[in-house]
Amino acid sequence: MNRVPVFTDDPGWHGKRLKEAFAARGREAVFISLKDCHLDLTPGKPGVQIPGFDHLPDGVFVRGVPGGTLQQVILRLNVLHALKELGVVVYNDGRAVERTVDKGMTSFLLHRHGVPTPPTWVCESRENAHNLILRETMAGRQLVIKPLFGSQGQGVRKLEAGTPFPVPMEDHVDGVYYLQPYIDSGEGAWHDHRVFIVNGKVIGAMIRYGSHWINNVAQGGRCEPLRPDGDIAELALAAAKAVDIDYCGVDVIRDRDGRLFVLEVNSIPAWKGLQDVVETDIAQVLVDDFLRRFALRHTNLTAVS
Repeated sequence: MNRVPVFTDDPGWHGKRLKEAFAARGREAVFISLKDCHLDLTPGKPGVQIPGFDHLPDGVFVRGVPGGTLQQVILRLNVLHALKELGVVVYNDGRAVERTVDKGMTSFLLHRHGVPTPPTWVCESRENAHNLILRETMAGRQLVIKPLFGSQGQGVRKLEAGTPFPVPMEDHVDGVYYLQPYIDSGEGAWHDHRVFIVNGKVIGAMIRYGSHWINNVAQGGRCEPLRPDGDIAELALAAAKAVDIDYCGVDVIRDRDGRLFVLEVNSIPAWKGLQDVVETDIAQVLVDDFLRRFALRHTNLTAVS
């Protein structure tokens, strides 16, 4: 396979790094939007049409799944599912993306597998959400509301006693209430941890210090390197295993009492901030693991035949 589809609508810095990493292995990364792919279920067709590819590639690298209407998003995920059914290596595959882009399902899987994560409530009922918010905030506990689908800290809001309801930002939460207790990592010294995992191994980790309680790099967080071992790394590895994923970024926070919690698992993680503080070429590690996977698949198919 000399040409590799990289699904993204905005290659940017990450696309450039991936293109260089593929080129270092004699491959050409071709940026394609999932919006431009389609199913063609007529006789003689492979089932999925990828622009610029007459035949299905051995593998595709998923760098982005664009948003849209429910039906549009389902179609784009169906393209990933169909490619995997057709024997194409999909990295990360559609199921992994579905499990992690949906914060509710991520929280469920973490809870189901005993991975420490904050107590979580997800509901559609305004009445239930209102009663829950009142109960928690009147007891002196702060809550955080997040969009079920979202990234980089956008649309995240802290709720406390006296916060008006309905919640401003409802255009972000879209009628679904994903609520967790606010985890205080140190008032005025806010920080959390991002652990980057590839093929069940930690390849880099960092501490993110925020100028406020949201620590994402996209929100102005400052990054410092973190040893890729110890309790934070072990917890991140357990989270990756719980959602069954090829590669991911795991967000971990430690509260004032020293307890660790997994906040999120990201199946399409950014790594620009992390790359600034680690020596490992993250894009090259990703590309090498991707190429290893379909080389291994080819070997297995040859052995079977």
